[in-house]
Amino acid sequence: MPANGHLTPADLARRARAALPELASSRIEQRNAFLTSLAAALRVNVAAIVNANQRDLQKAAPMPEAMLDRLRLTPARIEALASAIDHVVTLPDPLGQRFGARTLDNGLRLHRRRVPLGVIGVIYEARPNVTLDIAALAIKTGNGAVLRGGSEALATNRALVELIQQALRENSLPADAIGFIDSADRDHVLALLQVENDIDLMIPRGGAELHVYCRRHARMPVVTGGIGICHLYVDAAANLEKATTVIRNAKVQRPTVCNALDTVLVHADIAATFIPALLQYLAADQVDCRLDPGAMEVIAGINAFDQVSAATDGDFDREWLSLTLGIAVVADLDAAVDHIRRHASGHSDGILTDDARTAARFLDCVDSAAVYWNASTRFTDGGEFGLGAEVAVSTQRMHARGPMGLEQLTSYKWVVEGDYHVRP
Repeated sequence: MPANGHLTPADLARRARAALPELASSRIEQRNAFLTSLAAALRVNVAAIVNANQRDLQKAAPMPEAMLDRLRLTPARIEALASAIDHVVTLPDPLGQRFGARTLDNGLRLHRRRVPLGVIGVIYEARPNVTLDIAALAIKTGNGAVLRGGSEALATNRALVELIQQALRENSLPADAIGFIDSADRDHVLALLQVENDIDLMIPRGGAELHVYCRRHARMPVVTGGIGICHLYVDAAANLEKATTVIRNAKVQRPTVCNALDTVLVHADIAATFIPALLQYLAADQVDCRLDPGAMEVIAGINAFDQVSAATDGDFDREWLSLTLGIAVVADLDAAVDHIRRHASGHSDGILTDDARTAARFLDCVDSAAVYWNASTRFTDGGEFGLGAEVAVSTQRMHARGPMGLEQLTSYKWVVEGDYHVRP
């Protein structure tokens, strides 16, 4: 059991804060050695991690399958997590990087230097992979963290944090840098949000209710995001065969994650051809399709589709996290952009078309954290974007937007060099 299991959220935050000077003075070789040790420990302890995860899964059995899938760790998933940590080792150290250097007319020399953000609080549900992602990126960037995972993943997270803190000690880094709230008591969530001074940034990873709760009660800045109501617009000039392949990947490849597709918008000029073909294509995957009136009109008289129903109020405002897909007919690009503006969460939205001018207009007009042209929304991910792991996908505009990797866990300070300058 992690050594800090009996401590309060405020205690854990203070200890993480106290660990920052030691982290700041550590060498990148030392922090990378921690990552290498952690990846090795995951591979050696696969059986113990899976065993702990099975205990969590058994207790969580009544939960929806989408949540169970997020909770589940298999040997293959553990290996993927270890490989992601190996990749973080290869990434350059952002700390100490100089940028924006210039010399003023009075001879003062200025530059900005990257520094850690400080202590990051993370509240998350049913995602034990977040425990590893946060720990890896936080230590790589010299940050501390206090983690509060969901009660449904307590045994799994306990096992993972034990390995994290062991790897920190093995590499002469402070184990207190990664604090873990080892309790299912929900009061600890509010207690963590109420910590003042010792937590610099809060990152919720969960549903909309969690994000609203954190914004309402936090006494520190909160990064919101990770809620995906993602769209693909099929333009009249799209290659329809290729478009169906992209849509299937975005919806079916892993439907329980935030970058999975939720709604397909189809240009009216191709709806009569494309929608029946798409429904037939997705039938093999048992995708439940919810159609707006325009799409229902297209398939009127066709009785071949079992898993098709009329969309109801609110269907186009839902993050499905399942094999459910909304389909709507739109008159043109402007109507598609308007639909996205009214219903999207600002996560990931794309266009499928061979018309470069239409694509350019879409990319300009849709203001989401990630916008796509002829690609699946499933690519919105720190690893897929070459950032290594990620701590969150931010859908806000301040500080960071999109997948948050190493650079997004740093701030900067101004460094000013002079020759005994005084201000006149």
